[in-house]
Amino acid sequence: MIRLQPRTETPAALRLAVPVAAALASLLLAAIPLAAAGAPVGRAYAAMIQGALGSPFALAEVLTRATPLILTGLAAAVAFRARLYNIGAEGQLYLGALAAVAVGAGAVEGPPALMIPLVLGAGALAGAAAMLGPALARVWLGADEVVTTLLLNFVVLLLVQMMIEGPMKDPMSLGWPQSEPLVDAAALPKLVERTRLHAGLLVALAAAALVQVVLSRTVAGFSIRAVGASAPAARFAGLPVRATLLGVGALSGALAGLAGAGEVAGVKGFLAADLSPGYGYAGIVVAMLAGLSPLGTVAAALFVAAVFVGADSMSRAVGVSSYIANLIVAMALIAVLVAGLLTRYRLLFARRPA
Repeated sequence: MIRLQPRTETPAALRLAVPVAAALASLLLAAIPLAAAGAPVGRAYAAMIQGALGSPFALAEVLTRATPLILTGLAAAVAFRARLYNIGAEGQLYLGALAAVAVGAGAVEGPPALMIPLVLGAGALAGAAAMLGPALARVWLGADEVVTTLLLNFVVLLLVQMMIEGPMKDPMSLGWPQSEPLVDAAALPKLVERTRLHAGLLVALAAAALVQVVLSRTVAGFSIRAVGASAPAARFAGLPVRATLLGVGALSGALAGLAGAGEVAGVKGFLAADLSPGYGYAGIVVAMLAGLSPLGTVAAALFVAAVFVGADSMSRAVGVSSYIANLIVAMALIAVLVAGLLTRYRLLFARRPA
């Protein structure tokens, strides 16, 4: 007979081992559908590693893909820490991108020192505004933020589609629905020439470090952790639970909106309906793999980005669908949830009484 006994203290080594074990387990489990599809598993994984890490260009592409994942992972991690379950990072990302285009496509003119902070700030503010509504509904009406944030994703996507096919459509796009491009002064500089890697990576890394400091070293961070541990106890202790939840919601939405602004200003240069291949949803996986650690989201985002980039190469090399990357990421999430039990409970094996 197996019983679960709550741990009084979780060893640090075990907390670090869980996400690593989850990532390895997801790769091992993905070998089953690969083999079922008739692909040579060893060659497939070799192609994946080569495609993600085998050249400076591949590494630059992994870092480019990881940039929005770091920010959406942070958005999920900081919200989940307070048990405010933001599932709307995808919509907040698109709204941030829409605000960035509205400001940076010619409405304001100035040097890069003005335009880049203005575009990124507009994206962050739009994302924060998108999350404040569900946070207010949770605080004052008791509405389930999982439902409200999830449904708002579709509302925002429809709004974006309407804008890029209407008032914000680029007249030079030859019928393809996309916004007018950002002015050159609003574009994020490239970190490596002839690659897509841009300065948004530095913004994402700075955001991860800042969120880590806020959560671990400030009074606001203590309030966030206390509310996440037990909102009634935090309220009894005199902590501002409602204000904390609203602040967390604004910060979470701002990080997701910043991801959208960074994609427009650093990669695309304009807004289109295919701006994000699901970065907002993948950010939840990143946050869970990181154990809701802000600095851990950097490593988790790099893993997920490497899987996506490597899967494209694997698809070309062995003729399997690149959607295997989505399967690997989904398996990693399931594995980390299961493995997370081991960080909270001990498994006790006992014989049944005769």
